[in-house]
Amino acid sequence: MDESAAPGSTGSHEPGSRGIARFARPVLIAASIVAVVCIALLIIIFLLDTFNATVYSVGGHDIHDDTQESRDIRGLYDGARTGSIFFLVTAVLAAAAAGWVLYRERQQGGGDTDGEDVHFEDLGQ
Repeated sequence: MDESAAPGSTGSHEPGSRGIARFARPVLIAASIVAVVCIALLIIIFLLDTFNATVYSVGGHDIHDDTQESRDIRGLYDGARTGSIFFLVTAVLAAAAAGWVLYRERQQGGGDTDGEDVHFEDLGQ
């Protein structure tokens, strides 16, 4: 059997093997989705905190009192808020890194050339 006929043995770069750039687009999409979900979660947590403080203050109490009950209400969503901020920052950094990799790949001329390059003048014909 001829070893030179094996696929991928020529050493040339197939369209799917661009190194780290092939993972950049899925990472950018996933990071964008995670960032949107984290922002929505932070908005929901803000609204729930506001609602809890309003309901607690209806009885004549203040949410800023130094009682155990008011401290518990203030700290009710601390874990979710901290986790959401952590994942939001991580997602933004991942999206920025993926965007940079995609930009660098495009500048090096390794962009996708799936079809024929059509110029503006050719569109009218």
